[in-house]
Amino acid sequence: MSRSVGRSSVGWFLAWFGVGAIDALAIVGALTIGIFVLPVGIAATVFLATRRDASDGIGGLISGLGLPVLYVAYLNRDGPGTICRTYPGGGSSCVEEWSPWPWFAIGMALVLLGVAVFTRARRSRSASDSQASTLRGQ
Repeated sequence: MSRSVGRSSVGWFLAWFGVGAIDALAIVGALTIGIFVLPVGIAATVFLATRRDASDGIGGLISGLGLPVLYVAYLNRDGPGTICRTYPGGGSSCVEEWSPWPWFAIGMALVLLGVAVFTRARRSRSASDSQASTLRGQ
């Protein structure tokens, strides 16, 4: 029974992770695609919030919020400053990039915090389940 509970908890974590990533994408891309992504995030959040046992993986929501932030860090990996690229056909382009390190730190902090919340919740749940089964056995 413990093994199936663990698998379902991981499944809920991954579902919430996806919802967190969608919600963060809606926020990060608020002036571009965010308005189109936001209804999907809201619907997914409502869907998961109304499911029994879905709260087992709520730490995934926190971790998922870090995914788009890590993507912004990746996009700015050559920054900070003006970054110019030349192309084989003779063209070139220059863009202003931010420092990726604050984005990376925030993204990793969110991912690790979500995993810590999930792990702690699983430990406390398994401890309470074992106490309940011990009490039933008496």
